[in-house]
Amino acid sequence: MATYEKVVLITRKTRLEGLIERYNTRAQAKFSLEHAGLDFADYEREHDTYRRSLDAVLTQLDGSLKVQPLDRGLVPTYLFAPTDLVVVLGQDGTVANTAKYVGAQPVLGVNPDPERFDGVLLPFRVDAVKRALSATLGGTAAVRAVTLAEVTLSDGQRLLAFNDLFVGARTHVSAQYRLRANGDAWERQSSSGLIVSTGAGSTGWLSSVFTGASAVAGGAARAAPTMRWEDHRLYFVVREPFVSKQTRATQAAGWVEHELQVESLMPSGGVIFSDGMEDDALRFTSGVTARIGPSAQRARLVVAAEGAGLLPNAER
Repeated sequence: MATYEKVVLITRKTRLEGLIERYNTRAQAKFSLEHAGLDFADYEREHDTYRRSLDAVLTQLDGSLKVQPLDRGLVPTYLFAPTDLVVVLGQDGTVANTAKYVGAQPVLGVNPDPERFDGVLLPFRVDAVKRALSATLGGTAAVRAVTLAEVTLSDGQRLLAFNDLFVGARTHVSAQYRLRANGDAWERQSSSGLIVSTGAGSTGWLSSVFTGASAVAGGAARAAPTMRWEDHRLYFVVREPFVSKQTRATQAAGWVEHELQVESLMPSGGVIFSDGMEDDALRFTSGVTARIGPSAQRARLVVAAEGAGLLPNAER
């Protein structure tokens, strides 16, 4: 049984709050959206539901542990302690972009609006938080260890990914690089970049790449690989590889059993980012080599607690 001293509650700004930041006032935000023919009331409903859910969670956390609310934008710079227990008030992406920064600490995902969000990574309802937290503190909750992807650059930069890594150019130009998978020969490629997916991310971006390829091939393309969250392998796909006198595409997709190496040939604009967070991108330009593989660090997601009001999509 672990000892925890504090609950770190990860929150996110609603779409309405983002609009008010952009337009300065609620009235101006409403005018701009309605002028464009959009339903401002939907933004208000989403905001109000989230705020009620936040108040309800804070009420249930009013117990023996201190509570530290933390906006998700501050997560990359926050120093999580071994005595922190992390609660995330959705969406799914908030869980993914939190889990890779918390180390071995358990992460409890809460769905603030089940009618709006599928919540694959949000197994608990708001009214189940107290009981789920109690089970976690007591060591009786079910926890899944999720494999993370890790990239280490030759200049010392490092980044983890919960769902996937993107390696390529920042803008819509061809990415130029050399690739080597699992010790095979180096191959020069030109493409729209490549993605490296974990098991947790295999039903997201990776799956959409295979779906698109299948549609282009008239249904003849192979299906996306089946991966579990705990799978210690990664899977990479090169997007739109271009074959020319200098470039090849014999290593366009496959398992990363050991390590994927990518050497940048881009004098500027090369980037690597994880889980869609371009603002946290690593600089990946000529002379820098990336080594990508499964990380020794695992994310630990609380997925079940007996009688805790699980949503139907939670895995036991």
